[in-house]
Amino acid sequence: MSSLTYDLTLAGLAVGSAAALTGIGLIVTYRATGVLNLAQGAIAMVCAYVLREFAVEWGWPLPLAAAVTLLVVAPGIGLVLDRLVFRPIAVLEEDPARALVASIGVFVLLVGGAALLWGNGARSDAPELLPDDPWVQLSAVLLLAVLVTAVTRWTRFGRELRAVVDNRALAALGGIDADRVSAVGWAFGSFTAGLTGVLLAPYVRLDPYGLPLLVVEVIAVAVVARMRSLAVAVAAALAIGVAQAQLTRLHPSGWGEQLLQAVGANLFVVALLIAALMLPGVGAQSTLARAASPAVRVPGVVWLVAGILFLLPLGFAGSDLHTSIQVPALAVILLSLVVVTGRGGQISLGQAAYAGLGALFTALLAAGRFPGLPAMPELLALVVAVLLVAPLGLLTGWPAIGRHGLALALATLAVGVGVSRFVFAQPYATAGLSLSRPTGLTSDRAYYVVELAVLACALLAVSALRRGRTGRALAALRDHEPGASAAGVRVASLKLLAFVLGAALAALGGGLLGMGVRAFDPEAYDPVRGLLWFAAVVVLGADNLVGPLVAAALLVGLDAGTRGGVAAAVIGILAVLIGRFPDAPNRAFGRLGLTTSRHGHARLATGVAGAGVASTGRRGRGAGRVAAAPTAGPAPAPGPGQVPRTGGAGSRAPGSGAGKPGRPARGGATRPPPAHTLVARGVRLRYRDFTALAGVDLVLPSGQITALIGSNGAGKTTLFNCLCGTLRPDRGRVELDGVDITRLPEHARTRLGIARTFQQLAVFASLTVEENVRIGAEQGHRRDPSAVEPVLRLLGLDGPVRDLPAAGLSTGALRRVELGRALAGGPHTLLLDEPAAGLDAVEAEALARILGALAADGMAVLVVEHDLDLVARIAQTVHVMEAGRIVR
Repeated sequence: MSSLTYDLTLAGLAVGSAAALTGIGLIVTYRATGVLNLAQGAIAMVCAYVLREFAVEWGWPLPLAAAVTLLVVAPGIGLVLDRLVFRPIAVLEEDPARALVASIGVFVLLVGGAALLWGNGARSDAPELLPDDPWVQLSAVLLLAVLVTAVTRWTRFGRELRAVVDNRALAALGGIDADRVSAVGWAFGSFTAGLTGVLLAPYVRLDPYGLPLLVVEVIAVAVVARMRSLAVAVAAALAIGVAQAQLTRLHPSGWGEQLLQAVGANLFVVALLIAALMLPGVGAQSTLARAASPAVRVPGVVWLVAGILFLLPLGFAGSDLHTSIQVPALAVILLSLVVVTGRGGQISLGQAAYAGLGALFTALLAAGRFPGLPAMPELLALVVAVLLVAPLGLLTGWPAIGRHGLALALATLAVGVGVSRFVFAQPYATAGLSLSRPTGLTSDRAYYVVELAVLACALLAVSALRRGRTGRALAALRDHEPGASAAGVRVASLKLLAFVLGAALAALGGGLLGMGVRAFDPEAYDPVRGLLWFAAVVVLGADNLVGPLVAAALLVGLDAGTRGGVAAAVIGILAVLIGRFPDAPNRAFGRLGLTTSRHGHARLATGVAGAGVASTGRRGRGAGRVAAAPTAGPAPAPGPGQVPRTGGAGSRAPGSGAGKPGRPARGGATRPPPAHTLVARGVRLRYRDFTALAGVDLVLPSGQITALIGSNGAGKTTLFNCLCGTLRPDRGRVELDGVDITRLPEHARTRLGIARTFQQLAVFASLTVEENVRIGAEQGHRRDPSAVEPVLRLLGLDGPVRDLPAAGLSTGALRRVELGRALAGGPHTLLLDEPAAGLDAVEAEALARILGALAADGMAVLVVEHDLDLVARIAQTVHVMEAGRIVR
């Protein structure tokens, strides 16, 4: 027994050593560049193929072949990626979304290129670089980890590396060559990827898909190490490798044996699931810094052409449409990414899992093998499968509530890999399973017609979703999540809804695809396929309905009749170009005559959530305009106490509670709006050893403007955020009309009538001015769509500017748009965080008159502002904060 334990431990150390190499390379690349290199597995696979080509096909001596592969080819790949792909993104864009898409693009490009060069078949003659001795491999890994640790901690380059990671721009100003640091990081990361590939290739299936997916699984060790500690990564890799090997000794009886075998063979997948779903999100701070572009408006002629092209197979393909029938089904799957990513802005790399579950459940239900349910006709089985898979969207929707960017990408990828390994690859789920078509649809032609009908219905449903209230809320969530919450959007519920709808659409398309090809093929839904689908939809337009149609046609058509890999190579090139030349798609759409909704600027919607309008940060007075798009100036603003009586939000105090014109009271007089009082009582908040708020008391009465002033760091914004629900104090209470609302989230307070604006503009850049204001009217306290017009008139936004995208407006216009969104919800309390930032004197004066009118009509207004002249003109009460206290 001891001999068996020792042998299994050695085998586990060998696997763990290869995983540790991957972890070391990922961490070094991430620390040097800020990019999680999802293409690490693809680079490993390419290097393994190159070594085999040199040593087996060309007959080179193994030492020479290994030296050229690991010291020239592997680092060369890294340097090329750095120079041509990722450096322009880091220097010019500072956009984590583009880096992520580019990384996925490199992955699918290398996979597709390898399939074209070496074919899809597995190779079993990969040369062994190191002796089959785990101690040798472990020694190499430990030596490499010690060298990297020593370099990063005790050398000048290590100090430069840490500086670049902390702040690339500041490091460059300090004289550090950030490009050189990045290049070294990419070269070393690619070297470790190549070393991983050549070590693993003799013991695993060497093909364009198997080895990359295996390396993707061992990303877990880097995630466990929080992308920081090499020691933790190495220890985790070795521990998981040994544990996985030791599990093979256990042979329980009954159903537990199959489960244990699945876990034992995929322990790195289990670690990836735990690390990605339960540990604090890696890279969660990397929310995307650029706003999404306006959605592309597709002319009718484009739809006509698309319809003709999709109908062509019925006339020219004869009776066999085996290839064509895959296109509509795949288009339905890709439409799920329009909902989740394009409109909702949530990165989802696991949609292939839901498509596969749709096909699998359809087959199981039709065969009568689904537990607890009888056999069903195929069409009914498809419907039931969709209903069963839809709730499973919570597997990725729930982590999305608290994760963004890279953290969300890892969580969704982990779910996709887990479903593939523990469901699709297990005989207990798929052995002996077949899938047939419904009676009457056995011919390809009849089935293709039904698919087109289903696709048309799916397109209409998604189109209605995008145009409606839910679609606008999703776009707001995508463009600026805190702003959406401040507008009253239930962010958590909306994210869950997006993933559930996406899972349902993916399951529908997967079931159609399975019935179309009359089989359930697990490889058709593996995680690599999911990465390819995501990249295809993003590069061809995630927030328009034509993109999925084009992507489906390309993915199926390019690989039809070839040895495979063409589609992946093309999509990979396009994804890389999106990062390298971000404006190229815009120019391409312009030449095709595609425009964005109700304006003439063609833009590609990348479908990932931005953090606001990047070009409209805080500015001083008199700052220049953002764009040349014409903006309507503010309408002649009323003086204090003179709100224009137009019968809506602008005239009738948006804080009047019911949001309707005041009803005549007895005696014919107009009933005044009800008074509301927001109070902070003994509010305290600490950040570790720093006291931000030290027992603050504040009262905001109706009908007054209250100002909060003080130096930077005095606690003004912290108190402001406690009042609006962004922060929860450690002690004390926030009350509205005597009711404790301390624990209520921001969107719930908005729906109670407490509206806010942001110091940094919170505008939904891909939506028009009118749609921005409509979000507030639909999601806020009043939820009255008729309130939009009065607010637009009050703020001078009712002219041509109403149909312009917010992304092209000046800072002054954007401040009015944000204020309009807050007022359209009918609040009784308005919290403004530096509302005059970036305004010139004329705009500030107009703002002062509007705020005076709102207060005179009964609204409670709190202004946090550095402009003391503005405060002196508008505020009835002024509080001064110092060191977390109100001193007067």
